[in-house]
Amino acid sequence: MTEPGKTKFQIDLRRYLRERNENRDLTRLICELAEASKYVINSIRTGDLGVAGTSNLYGEQQLALDVLSDRIIRKRLIHSGVVANMVSEETADIIPVSPDCEEKYSVAFDPLDGSSLVDVNLAVGTIISIYKGCELFQAGRNQVAAMYILYGPRTTMVYSTGNGVHEFAMNQLMEYTLVQENIQVEPRGSIYSPGGQRNKYSPGTEKFVRNLEESGAKLRYSGGFVPDINQILIKGRGVFLYPHLQDAPNGKLRLLFELNPMAFLMEQAGGAASTGRQRILDIVPGSIDDRAPVFIGCREEVARAEEYIAAEG
Repeated sequence: MTEPGKTKFQIDLRRYLRERNENRDLTRLICELAEASKYVINSIRTGDLGVAGTSNLYGEQQLALDVLSDRIIRKRLIHSGVVANMVSEETADIIPVSPDCEEKYSVAFDPLDGSSLVDVNLAVGTIISIYKGCELFQAGRNQVAAMYILYGPRTTMVYSTGNGVHEFAMNQLMEYTLVQENIQVEPRGSIYSPGGQRNKYSPGTEKFVRNLEESGAKLRYSGGFVPDINQILIKGRGVFLYPHLQDAPNGKLRLLFELNPMAFLMEQAGGAASTGRQRILDIVPGSIDDRAPVFIGCREEVARAEEYIAAEG
């Protein structure tokens, strides 16, 4: 809560975390990630938009910005002094930082989600998942914090440590200040963001989408996971889906880097996140590259998707 006589726009990130009595080391880690984003946004504004000549572990061609953003964030995580292990969507293996598991954190991150949209000047983002200790392969419900940073017309950061979801914006001094506390989504929404080729949807997913259209839901899909989830959270209504497809039964999005942190944030805001058959945050990943289909957003829409998939497949 803001102090009497102080507007929320005068509350910076570090001060806000301290006033909420967050763990000192977790505060340091979140602030280091916020600091890293200043360098990432500068790279987006001024950097090379070409390819790096390398591929990630999924065989996807890496852009120069992917590689640079990954290096920036890794450097800040190491500098924090509170990280045991880290893993990036751009690397093939978990990177050990410190053997001191008990007192430190492990971090999974997507340094520049949607980087292929940069050359057409659409919004992109960084997604981060934080666990206590050394183990990264555990259910997403065990996250101690999750956050994303959106590089759009404004640079904003949304985070949760399990005590609500809070939004900060970068000001002219490149400092993050509070915009709103305790973001909540409504039980039912009015927008939908459908990923994947529709002609490859299962019968249950197709029926769900038709039901959304018939109920008057408006299609709002940017092709970027961070801006689309941000739209649902900030507007407080809607559902995003990247479902199982006929040729991709596990969908496209990665559990460690994308789905777990976003599911944690959405549930903290009163929403839901499901594969269509089970809660995202209950899945225990078996490897770095595990993927899952996702229906995420307002509770009633996610529940309806589960009903249609159970009935129709």
